[in-house]
Amino acid sequence: MPKESTTPLLDQIASPADLRRLKESRLGQVADELRADLIDAVSKTGGHLGAGLGVVELTVALHYVFDTPRDRLIWDVSHQAYPHKILTGRRERMRTVRQEGGLSGFAKRAESEYDAFGAGHSSTSISAGLGMAVARDLSHGTNNVISVIGDGAMSAGMAYEAMNNAGALDARLIVILNDNDMSIAPPTGAMSAYLARLVSGQTYQSLRNRAKDFTRHLPGFMREGARRTEEYTRAFFTGGTMFEELGFYYVGPIDGHDLDHLLPVLKNVRDAKTGPILVHVVTKKGKGYAPAEQSADKYHGVSKFDVITGAQAKSKANAPSYTSVFAESLIQEAREDDKIVAVNAAMPAGTGLDKFGAVFPSRTFDVGIAEQHAVTFCAGLATEGYKPFAAIYSTFLQRAYDQIVHDVAIQHLPVRFAIDRAGYVGADGPTHAGSFDTCFLAPLPGMVVMAAADEAELKHMVRTAVEYDAGPISFRYPRGNGTGVDMPERGKALEIGKGRVVREGTKVAILSFGTRLADAVRAAEELDTYGLSTTVADARFAKPLDTDLIARLAREHEVLILVEEGASGGFAAQVLQYLATSGMLDQGLKVRPIVMPDSYLDQAAPEKMIAQAGLDAKGIVETVFRTLGREESRVLQA
Repeated sequence: MPKESTTPLLDQIASPADLRRLKESRLGQVADELRADLIDAVSKTGGHLGAGLGVVELTVALHYVFDTPRDRLIWDVSHQAYPHKILTGRRERMRTVRQEGGLSGFAKRAESEYDAFGAGHSSTSISAGLGMAVARDLSHGTNNVISVIGDGAMSAGMAYEAMNNAGALDARLIVILNDNDMSIAPPTGAMSAYLARLVSGQTYQSLRNRAKDFTRHLPGFMREGARRTEEYTRAFFTGGTMFEELGFYYVGPIDGHDLDHLLPVLKNVRDAKTGPILVHVVTKKGKGYAPAEQSADKYHGVSKFDVITGAQAKSKANAPSYTSVFAESLIQEAREDDKIVAVNAAMPAGTGLDKFGAVFPSRTFDVGIAEQHAVTFCAGLATEGYKPFAAIYSTFLQRAYDQIVHDVAIQHLPVRFAIDRAGYVGADGPTHAGSFDTCFLAPLPGMVVMAAADEAELKHMVRTAVEYDAGPISFRYPRGNGTGVDMPERGKALEIGKGRVVREGTKVAILSFGTRLADAVRAAEELDTYGLSTTVADARFAKPLDTDLIARLAREHEVLILVEEGASGGFAAQVLQYLATSGMLDQGLKVRPIVMPDSYLDQAAPEKMIAQAGLDAKGIVETVFRTLGREESRVLQA
C-alpha cells in the first residue's frame, strides 16, 4: 500500500472514530507514526515493547474495520496493548505508563471504555470474548466481539477449553491468532493472502453453508462422505487445522504487517454471519525497530533505553538478584544430586531456569503457559523419586491451586515450589503482585511454607527443600536485588519449623516473615532511641510455626508486631490463631499484624507501595506507638 507523507496523522487521531475517517491509503503512514511514537514513549518509561511493535498494523486495521468500543476488542495478556492505548485517547499519557498515578501497563476496564476486558495473565481472551458474545445474543445485540490471542498463550489449556465451548455453541465470535514466534503454518506470499481473502468472503461461505444445508437432507452414509469431501477440499487449498475440528472457521495465514492483506479479510469476517471464526495472522515481534528485532527476546520487557542505540539502562544495585541466587543455588545442589529437576511455565529467563538449563538441559523443562500441568507434571516426577522444583511466580501459581491441593498435598508428594516475585512488584501493578501465596498454601495439611529474609536465607532454603522429602515444601522471595549480605559458600538445611532471633530486647517484639526483616531491624533501632527495647525475630516458617519462639516472644514482651509482605490470612493469621487457641491473648498481650491492605494497589515504585502499606521501618514504628498509645508518633509525623 503506498504511503503518503504529509502532515503527521497521529496528531489528528484522538479516538478510533478519527482513524475511521481517513482513507485506507493513509493507514500505512498512521502505522509508521504509531510505531515511532511507541518506541519513543517506552524509551522514557520502560515496559513491554516487542509485543506492541509486532501488532502496530494489526491494531490500526482492527480499529479501522471494527466499530470500537461498540464492537468489543479484547487483548490477551495485553502486553501488546500499547498501540491500542495510543489510538484510544491515551497518547498524551503514554509517558506515564507503569508509573505511579499513570497508565497501567495492561488493559484495564477502569481506565478506558475501549478496554473491554482487563488482563495481565494469559489465555483468558477467548473465554471472556465468548461470555460477551453469548451476553450479546441473549440481549439481541448485533455488535462484534474480537479476541486477540498470541501463539504463546495458545499453549494454555484454557484457550482450548474456550474454543471447544465456542464451537459447541456455534457462537458468533472472532478470534485473531497473533502468530509471532512459532508459525503454525508460515504464509506463502500472495497466493496465501488470496486464499485467505477467498475463504473469508461471503461467496465462499454462502456456498459452503448451502452445501451443508443440502447435505443435511442426504442419507447418513452420503452425508458423512460429503462432509469429508468438503474438509479434504479446504485442507487441500488452505491447510486444514485443528481449529476446524473445534468448530471454528479457519482463515489464514496472512501477513500481519501488510494492510492490503489485513483489511479485506477483517472486513469479510466482520460481515460474516456464521459461527466462530479464527483468523491466523503472522507477525514479527519487535517489528520495525532494529535493536528489538535483533534481540533474543525481541525486547519483550525493557527498562528505559536509548532510542538510537537501543542500550538499556542498567541497575545500579551491587547485590545479586534473588532470582539469580535461586538459580545458582539450585545449580550448585544439582551438581551433588542427580535427582533434582527444574520446571517452569514459559518463564525460563524470568525464573532463572535458563541458567539451570544451560548446565542441565536434560533436567530442565519448560511446559509452556500451563501452570496446572506444570504442578501435576512435578507430582508425577516426585512419585518416581525425583526432586522437582517448580519455579513459578506467585501470581501465576494461583492458576494451579487445585493441582497443588489434589495432586500434590493430599498425596504428600515432595514437590518443591520456588515462588518468585513474592510481594509487591512495582510497575506491573496488582495483576502481578505476589500477594496470596502464603494465604492459600499455609492452610494445606502437611505443607511446609517458608519465606527468605535475604539472599543468604534463600540459599539455605534451596538446600532445605532439596533435603526435605516428607511432603510438599515452598519458599517465597521477591523481585529485584538482595540486601548485600555475606553469602555462604553453600546453603545449609534449616530445621523445619524453627525461626531465629536476630536482635534481643525486652519490651517490644517484632516477628517478621520474609524480606521485611531489614525494616524490622531498622525500626527496632529507632524504637531503642525512644527507650523501647525491642526484640527482632525472623520466623522463616509460616507452616509449621515455631510455636516455642512465638510463646517466648508473647511471654516476655508487652507488644508483639507481626510483619509480612502478603495479604491478610497468611502468616499473621496463623500466628494469631495459635495465640488465641493457646490462651496467650488472655494474658494482656498486645498483638498487631502489619500486612498488605485489603485493596489492590496500582503500579508505583516498590518502596512506595511498601510504605503505603505501612510495611517499612517508619510504618512499623508508628504501629508500635499506636499500640502503646505513645505521643512519640506525633514526632515521627513531623
